[in-house]
Amino acid sequence: MEREIHVAKQGKITGDGSIQSPYQTINQAAQVALPGDTVIVHEGIYRERVNPNVGGSSNSKRITYQAAAGEKVVIKGSEEVRDWELVEGTVWKTVLPNHFFGQDFNPYNERIKGDWLLEPDTDEWHVHAGDVYVNGKSLYEGKSLEEVKNPVKRMTGFSPDWTKRQEKVLHPEDTIYVWYAVVDEENTTIYANFQEYDPTKEFVEINVRKHCFFPCKTGINYITVRGFEMCQAATTWAPPSGDQPGLIGPNWSKGWIIEDNQIHDAKCSAISIGKEASTGDNLYTKTQRKPGYQYQMEAVFRALHIGWSKETIGSHIIRNNTIYDCGQNGIVGHLGCIFSEIYGNHIYNIAVKHEFFGHEIGGIKLHAAIDVQIHHNNFHECTLGVWLDWQAQGTRVSKNLFYNNDRDLFIEVTHGPHTVDNNILGSDYSLDNIAQGGAYINNLICGTMRKEPVLNRATPYHYPHSTIPLSTTFVYSGDDRWKQNIFVGGAPVYTEQSRSGTDYYNGHPASFEKYIELIKAGGNIDLAKFERTLEPVYINANAYLNGAMPYDDEVVNYQSDFNPQVKVLVEGDKTFLEIHLDKGCLELPASILATKDLEMVRIVEAPFDDPQGQPIIFDTDFNDVKRNETTVNIGPFANLKEGYNKIQVW
Repeated sequence: MEREIHVAKQGKITGDGSIQSPYQTINQAAQVALPGDTVIVHEGIYRERVNPNVGGSSNSKRITYQAAAGEKVVIKGSEEVRDWELVEGTVWKTVLPNHFFGQDFNPYNERIKGDWLLEPDTDEWHVHAGDVYVNGKSLYEGKSLEEVKNPVKRMTGFSPDWTKRQEKVLHPEDTIYVWYAVVDEENTTIYANFQEYDPTKEFVEINVRKHCFFPCKTGINYITVRGFEMCQAATTWAPPSGDQPGLIGPNWSKGWIIEDNQIHDAKCSAISIGKEASTGDNLYTKTQRKPGYQYQMEAVFRALHIGWSKETIGSHIIRNNTIYDCGQNGIVGHLGCIFSEIYGNHIYNIAVKHEFFGHEIGGIKLHAAIDVQIHHNNFHECTLGVWLDWQAQGTRVSKNLFYNNDRDLFIEVTHGPHTVDNNILGSDYSLDNIAQGGAYINNLICGTMRKEPVLNRATPYHYPHSTIPLSTTFVYSGDDRWKQNIFVGGAPVYTEQSRSGTDYYNGHPASFEKYIELIKAGGNIDLAKFERTLEPVYINANAYLNGAMPYDDEVVNYQSDFNPQVKVLVEGDKTFLEIHLDKGCLELPASILATKDLEMVRIVEAPFDDPQGQPIIFDTDFNDVKRNETTVNIGPFANLKEGYNKIQVW
């Protein structure tokens, strides 16, 4: 029998979950909920880790956790701390017994560490999973008590070519709030410079739990989490070759729905739909025996050994959440993200605090995003908007808004087919294309792009719509389709490889037939001739404005020095795109494209179809407006006009 189970702050440990006698904690309900049950949580702040004991039995027999209608429910990984003692000036301290944090995890003794994290080559690495908040705002972690007394704010990041770690010490005019912790055998002492705030009178919290809503066991399937605010979790670094903890996540399960939540202030990752530890847990960092790349490859095959498939893992829905102020990711996943759909999310302020940095950051950072659909999301003020790394096969990035990011989109060491259509890439740096086999259709691209081969890391590709690998190979760079996009030049150039437009494909053959001619002309030397022969590309009907440059062999295009003056404007709770267009851009011949118009990718030998194996027809625009076959224009909007356009995009 399906039940409603109620939780309320005025409930009791001895409650029975009824509306008359609710449970006191969500986790009480999570230990008794059965398939078909709905857990209704009433208003209040719940400082606990929800650890579901069982999941639903099917998509139609799920367990649902939801905030009561019209009531504000907050789940926090933190505790309030009121006992502060003034040390000197504006520096205070609190002393907490180590058992305050539980038996297994003290975030102030847990360094942020692991594979692909860029640590300095010194013994000074000091960043921990802990954090301190005053009135909801997180402080910076200092290296020492002296730095708490005389604070500076350090920002770490990559150099423009992403190969070297940089650290800058900033001295901004605004006030800097810093904390530092000392952990001994009995106590944890936290020092904090609260500047103008008196912590005995303000609302001060410290994070103590790694998760807010995350099962200990794997295989807890078909759970819905809806309508909560969740925040202040001491999540740790989440690389693809390690365990991937999140503030919330299914922990290697199937069929979760995470929707309509406000999720923020995860030390590392907010939502994890990724890997678990049994397939490898930071073995490069721990052993230095093999490269991290090799351990990551092993994780793929270890996952297959424990049942990684569409039938058992993935197929999650993450929709209509607001995710912000997280140190590493808004959404992270390796292997466990397969066949998922991510849409309607507003993701911002990700990895911009810059207390730590590495190769696993982004509003969304996914590995093995097989058949994942990412659409209708809003990414801004992120160090990187979306990063798809390894096995982005069948992945579609469609109708998303990117702006004010350090970089919008990064696709790496994957062989396609992957589709990027009807997006607004509005930042100065639009795309890192370190992949091949992509289709880029009807996008507005306002920044520079970078393209490179990768001939020292072979990565897997799969049978279509399956986790079963077909083989592995390198990325030769090319085999891409660029059709009916609008490129805008004039953005700053960050690397020697950066381009506005498609001219970095110059020299690539313009058809598969020409490519085969070149291969045959290479003789009987097999591998070497493939390494030195540029891949075919399929580029046509694009517009290049304000200095953007076309591919030499593009037959039909439009090139103009006209500056469309693209701007993204936030007005209240709405976001608009402003763009000016000249007549020639709109008169460029265009059509409603479909799978049949996209050449099969060379390596995988698979078409650009949807997760059900059906053709894709690109007949709606960014705002889901139906395109008119008789008046269709290029770019992400169906009804652009000559001159000034202002279009609501969020």
